[in-house]
Amino acid sequence: MTVLTWSDDRVEQLKKLWEAGLSASQIAAELGNVTRNAVIGKVHRLGLSGRAKSPSSAAPRQRKARPAAQPMMRVSRPVSRGNTALAHAFEMELEPDPVAFDNVVPMSQRLSLLELNEATCHWPVGDPASPEFFFCGGKALTGLPYCAHHSRIAYQPAADRRRQAPKQTR
Repeated sequence: MTVLTWSDDRVEQLKKLWEAGLSASQIAAELGNVTRNAVIGKVHRLGLSGRAKSPSSAAPRQRKARPAAQPMMRVSRPVSRGNTALAHAFEMELEPDPVAFDNVVPMSQRLSLLELNEATCHWPVGDPASPEFFFCGGKALTGLPYCAHHSRIAYQPAADRRRQAPKQTR
């Protein structure tokens, strides 16, 4: 590796070429035996900032005329705010709210606490302090205290419970 020192001559030539608007690559080629990065480093160390614009970059570019008949169409995109790197990227299929079905228990099936046995569904419906409170009373699944519908509500896989957002209470 050869070490090149910047002689006064080469520095003066660098200054002239820089002020003439040549790029660092062009100056490196003109000076010879020096890299583009060496030219950039020397320019910064000398504090050379202002320089003439090259003829190609001095003139503004002409834009293509857009036909006036076709207006530009904007496409709306979903707005995302904040750091989305850790955002959940899955879609959930929401099942209907099971509480909505609780009031569909037939009148003949509704039981009080004293009427419950192993064969009946023990799912409570309503506020225990109100006179309208009752238990489902449907046919319980073998070995479980609830009917098929209420068992699906009561016994959910752990993964499904974690994915569901907490429900709003009013």
